[in-house]
Amino acid sequence: MNATDRTPADLLRSALAADPGRPLVTFYDDATGERVELSVATFANWVAKTSNLLQGDLAAAPGDRVALLLPAHWQTAVWLLACASVGVVADVGGDPASADVVVSGPDSLEAARACSGERVALALRPLGGRFPQPPDGFVDYAVEVPGQGDRFVPFAPVDPDEPALVVAGREFSGAEVVERARAEGTGDRVLSGLPYDTWDGVCAGLYGALANGGSVVLCRHLERLGEEGLAKRVEDERVGVVRR
Repeated sequence: MNATDRTPADLLRSALAADPGRPLVTFYDDATGERVELSVATFANWVAKTSNLLQGDLAAAPGDRVALLLPAHWQTAVWLLACASVGVVADVGGDPASADVVVSGPDSLEAARACSGERVALALRPLGGRFPQPPDGFVDYAVEVPGQGDRFVPFAPVDPDEPALVVAGREFSGAEVVERARAEGTGDRVLSGLPYDTWDGVCAGLYGALANGGSVVLCRHLERLGEEGLAKRVEDERVGVVRR
């Protein structure tokens, strides 16, 4: 990665320039059997589209707070990088009532209604599927994001020293996210079953790999797999580090 990278969005740009075809996030949901593999280029495309949705349609601006009521999921990883690209604060599990935008999975829609700003709902269905019936009062992410632009340019430069992430009540600037991810991450292939509600979870499940040229096998409902199944996945995915 480039030593001059100061924000998570910088890390993604450097990864894209270095090797766009390499795997970045491989996602498993062991409750549904879903498996999705995203190369750096595919992940970056989702981030660009989501950033355009966030900045354009949702009118989010640097300093705004986006409450992410989402599990560890490949689409959550996309939203974390989209927030970093726009310059808004990604508040993981944050209070919707004090957020400018809320992004909710299907299990937290009632809590998300406390947000008086824009509300986005993610069905978290296989292949990025939409809700059969859009939740009232929410934008359906799967409906809105495909038509967004494939290139993103922020309206204002992102300041690496401004708040970028809140997780487990701790606030990090973009520069702090990059610095800690470089120090604590690895260039190996990491299997993570950790939730995204702590720094350890988001570092193992995204930032650490992005900062060090590694990749992530992100597993939701990993407890359903069993030890034998886990050992097979580690072998099949050529995992070097397991975090759970």
